[in-house]
Amino acid sequence: METMKLIWESIRSFFVTNIFDVLKTIQWIDVIDILLFAVILYGIFCFIRERRAFKLIIGMCFILLLAVVGDFLKLKAVGFVFGDFRQLGLIAILIIFQPELRSALEKVGGTPLSGLRTITSDSKSLAMLNAEIEAICSAASDLSRDKVGALIVIERSTRLGEYINSGVSIDAAISPHILKNLFFNKAPLHDGAVIVRNGRVYAAGCFLPLTTRDDLDNDLGTRHRAALGVAEISDAVVVVVSEETGVISLAHNGNLDRNFNYTSLKQALNGYLTPSNQNDAQKKKHKKQKKISSEN
Repeated sequence: METMKLIWESIRSFFVTNIFDVLKTIQWIDVIDILLFAVILYGIFCFIRERRAFKLIIGMCFILLLAVVGDFLKLKAVGFVFGDFRQLGLIAILIIFQPELRSALEKVGGTPLSGLRTITSDSKSLAMLNAEIEAICSAASDLSRDKVGALIVIERSTRLGEYINSGVSIDAAISPHILKNLFFNKAPLHDGAVIVRNGRVYAAGCFLPLTTRDDLDNDLGTRHRAALGVAEISDAVVVVVSEETGVISLAHNGNLDRNFNYTSLKQALNGYLTPSNQNDAQKKKHKKQKKISSEN
């Protein structure tokens, strides 16, 4: 009994000293600090979990674990090899994760601008937006039927000037006929991407960065990799039509969804491009449509 009392007293003392006494000192600013830090960590996790960086972080954690174990067990060889890793860790992170850090900063910088644009200006009326979506969906549907490859990038808050400059300036009103003529297989600009800005075909024959992901299907060609590449570093929405199969795909936020038709593509584009007060309803419709399609 005496032993049990001592154990219980030790447990009680541990909780009182390390938990209850600490909780009494917490102020409201500490709660905000913890919540903000948790949100930042969750955002970082969501950003990297579908990217190459996730595997790199696991590798770095393994190396760090080896360094700690080497110090604890006094392993001279392991300590010699991995001992300086902790000191060079920050520089290594900046070098290894440079593409991911750039992508994250571009998205952080583009998000407030998007909200500000929505509040202060009405650059696209709903009628113009509907006409733009209608033209893209109609062109994609016709190109899919004829198995003509296409790559259409819809610019949003993140400016794509460096990729626009790699192509040929067009600046024409968007229509299905213009899009189909640009991607006609004997047209001089059919191999590049068309970039749509403010409801107009702004440039054609543009070169886009290719994704570096190694977990993609082998049947995805250069167009799909370029669509994912620009979707990883910006908030653009990219429509892809496969030249081999005619399958319509949609890239956004580093993800690629496939097997769209005219109706489902229109619903998806409405969900991504309509004003914020309509986004939730449109995305729900898109998810419901995809669920029905998968069941069929």
